[in-house]
Amino acid sequence: MANIDEGFYSRQLYVLGHEAMHRMGTASVLVAGMRGLGVEIAKNVILSGVKSVTIQDEGVAQWTDLSSQFFLNESSVGQNRALCSLQQLRALNPHVQVNQHTGTLNQELLLQFQVVVLTDSSLDDQKRFGDFCHSNGIQFIVADTKGLCGQLFCDFGEAFEVLDQDGETPESVLIQKISQGNPGIVICSDDQRHGFKDGSRVIFSEVQGMTELNSLGPVEIKERGSFSFSIGDTSTFSKYERGGIVTEVKEPRTIHFKSLSQTLTLDPELLTTNDFGKIDRHKTLHLAFQALHAFVEKEQRLPRPHCQSDADVILRTVRDLNEDVKLENLDEAAVRTFSFTAQGDLAPLNAFIAGLAAQEVIKACSRKFMPLKQWFYYDALECLPEDDIQVDESLFSLKGSRYDGQIAVFGSDFQEKLGRQKYFLVGAGAIGCELLKNFALIGLGAGEEGHITVTDMDHIEKSNLNRQFLFRSQDIGKPKSEVAARAVKAMNPQMNITAHQNRLASESEQVYNYHFFSKLNGAAAALDNVEARAYLDACCVAHKKPMLEGGTLGSKGHTLVVVPHLTESYGPAKSSSKKEIPLCTLKNFPHRIEHTLQWARDQFEGIFKHTPENVMMYLRDEDFVNGTLGRGEVEALQIFEEVWSGLLELSSGGKRPQAWEDCVKWARLQWETLFHNDIQQLLHCFPHDELTSHGLPFWSGTKRCPHPLTFDPNNVTHMDYIVTAANLYGQTYGISGSTDRALTREILEKVTVPEFTPQSLKIPVTDEEMENEKENEEAEKLKELKQKLSSLSLKTLMIEMFPVDFEKDDDTNFHMDYITAASNLRAENYDIPAVDRHESKRIAGRIIPAIATTTAAVSGLMCLELYKLVQGHKNIKSYRTAFVNLAVMYFVLSLPSRAKPFTVAGKKFTLWDDFLVEGRRSGGQEMTLEQLIQFVKEMCDLEVCSLVYGRSLIYNGQEDRLKQSVSELIKMVTKAELPPHKNMLELFPSFTEDEDCELVPRIRYLLL
Repeated sequence: MANIDEGFYSRQLYVLGHEAMHRMGTASVLVAGMRGLGVEIAKNVILSGVKSVTIQDEGVAQWTDLSSQFFLNESSVGQNRALCSLQQLRALNPHVQVNQHTGTLNQELLLQFQVVVLTDSSLDDQKRFGDFCHSNGIQFIVADTKGLCGQLFCDFGEAFEVLDQDGETPESVLIQKISQGNPGIVICSDDQRHGFKDGSRVIFSEVQGMTELNSLGPVEIKERGSFSFSIGDTSTFSKYERGGIVTEVKEPRTIHFKSLSQTLTLDPELLTTNDFGKIDRHKTLHLAFQALHAFVEKEQRLPRPHCQSDADVILRTVRDLNEDVKLENLDEAAVRTFSFTAQGDLAPLNAFIAGLAAQEVIKACSRKFMPLKQWFYYDALECLPEDDIQVDESLFSLKGSRYDGQIAVFGSDFQEKLGRQKYFLVGAGAIGCELLKNFALIGLGAGEEGHITVTDMDHIEKSNLNRQFLFRSQDIGKPKSEVAARAVKAMNPQMNITAHQNRLASESEQVYNYHFFSKLNGAAAALDNVEARAYLDACCVAHKKPMLEGGTLGSKGHTLVVVPHLTESYGPAKSSSKKEIPLCTLKNFPHRIEHTLQWARDQFEGIFKHTPENVMMYLRDEDFVNGTLGRGEVEALQIFEEVWSGLLELSSGGKRPQAWEDCVKWARLQWETLFHNDIQQLLHCFPHDELTSHGLPFWSGTKRCPHPLTFDPNNVTHMDYIVTAANLYGQTYGISGSTDRALTREILEKVTVPEFTPQSLKIPVTDEEMENEKENEEAEKLKELKQKLSSLSLKTLMIEMFPVDFEKDDDTNFHMDYITAASNLRAENYDIPAVDRHESKRIAGRIIPAIATTTAAVSGLMCLELYKLVQGHKNIKSYRTAFVNLAVMYFVLSLPSRAKPFTVAGKKFTLWDDFLVEGRRSGGQEMTLEQLIQFVKEMCDLEVCSLVYGRSLIYNGQEDRLKQSVSELIKMVTKAELPPHKNMLELFPSFTEDEDCELVPRIRYLLL
């Protein structure tokens, strides 16, 4: 891959990085078997961007394949699976060559590939080809699913070098102090935990005084706490003075693998644990899969669904294998269930196992992330009915249906129940596309009574194509929900699906109201922000509907299932865990690239967006001046200065340009102010040898001593700033710009830059000082600007400004180029290592890293929980929440948290308990407040003493309000009409028996 298409691979690049992607671009991969699991793996690998993928399958499509193979349809039955899938796989990624092979697998074929993946293969083939690949340096992966159980195996050879074990950014912190001693103690600045572990290796830089550390190679550390660690003997080193950065060093690691044949005998060290609800199940499955292979080899078929005699045969084989292994906790019940369901082929399980398998392919090709060592087993047997009852085998027989692979596991009655479901999917992005694909394959809402509603307000962009696999390049610019709905309808024409482009929030409440939610069986959140998840969760709690929720962050993913009357909900939106950057840090004392990028983003928003907006508001709004004064003197002064300078021409002392030359002149003077004059002023107030009141160096720890820059037209970054700033500034005034640097340099030669003269002023060191300083701004200046702006003559100016909205994904709009240049220049001021445009885009654009493998795995886990919801499981032990990190094959599957009880006057409630009240019974007259209070009294023997609606106290014992209807009372108190679509009112009572209770059951008051 000579050149990486950053527009296409944008989000994945933040997971893998350019070097790993270049290595992947040289790799050829073989995926053998094009049933549901194989096509899922091929899809994910093709999207990831290897050089080539060859799909191999000798077999023809059968009805059972349609339950999980999304590139097959009814007309494919009887045709070769690889040929039927080829064109659609090629359409996924124009940068990857996709080939097919319909002949048998042989050693000559395997030698053409760096990675070989076997699916739907015999144990003999796995051993034979596994041994061959092991001895020929070919990375070898086996993936298999049978019913509700899956397995994955990796062998990357005798010595496989991993260049980056976890993919995390190396930790880097500032130093506060280093002791002379044995061992030397390093104390880090107190604004950030160091994040190192015992045995981490680090290097030092920019240390003053104890400069010997700067020339040392990687040093092993021992953790002493969150802000300190010890190193080797520093007793003979020079005394530490100030400064310094300590940075983690990532070193390659060589992993040694055994061949598949060598690992068939159970070795617990080579089995990855994942589900803490069934800690030893994977050991039993290791034997069960081998027993299944023996059964198929002998009988030339899989065991029949729910056939006791076939299960007996497999169980005897497992017992025989256990004679050598001697498992103490052999799970014989799981072996029987495994046999009963082995003929099944389920899309959700394939999605999960394929996500993991494709991630292992990426590791093999890129040498990034820790490979699986070496077996992984997973089962979701708890998806089956909780009641262990005798079933009729005929319910599981094949019917020549596209759902045969699913009916073999759950039976025809359950399939009909799936078809009747009505589900609401919020989000049609990466996870949303995968969920819709799974919904189509399992037949969710595909019956006569069923229906899927999907909403997403976004339109398709190029960066979506790398992981939102339902979209193609010709779909760019179209609504996500409409394209996704059309794509899955093509997969399964029986799908009943409606696409909306609404944002789920209070403004769409007239659409997604009580009537809408009351008809649903559940909802799924495929969202990228906490606020929207919390809003959907609140709707589901209010209407007693289950919710599936999942999310990803690079190689990490999580799932959550919310079950009414059983589990906790997602809960209200939490405040961001990320600390806000202090204003004084941004303004004067940055010490990380994140600080300079945020500063550059603030510059962009202030100059190119907020100022034009304020100027236009001033020109259009007669009450702008008085309205702005109402925002406080400090903010008003800043806005008035921006507006005044935006109105006056450059020649009159303002900042309004008349031509392109003026824009370049403004950019040059702005450069001088930001990167030279402001720094000179700061150093005038705090010289480099400044001491604090305690006699310590002022410039130490997180305060990095800056230096001013001198403009150089031959410096690329200097000119980047001038060109991008001038063009953006011109855009705000409707002036055409230019990227001709020679012309720009000619203009710059004519610009006179005034000499800087330092001023006597106090620069605040903390946010508190900054606030106090703001309060002392000159009132006279504000008064003068108010008078100027109140002049009617200014209102007649024929000026129009055009605010610029930040857009990170358009490489031609100068936005990210400006922010990168501005940030790196400020970083140079403070000797902070610069970052390239790609990394600047991630940080300043607040981009969430994403990759198709994690998305597929998470969606699979969510849909396995969906099976349980449709089954109607009541036992919390049947459900699972999950956290996975595919980079290091870390899995935590655990029981969801039970809904926490609270007590009111000795009575127990949970968040699922409330008082549902029909305000108008049988369409009659609305009840009064007195009747509502009496209703609650009869229901739970509690006396309502006060009621709150929103932020308004509508009742607090006032007898004159008892005879009013509830809705009229709300209108009277809030002085606002209730929207006509508002058919459920949420009221919070207090009770006489327990007035101080913090948590109370809500009153859901229906107006129907």
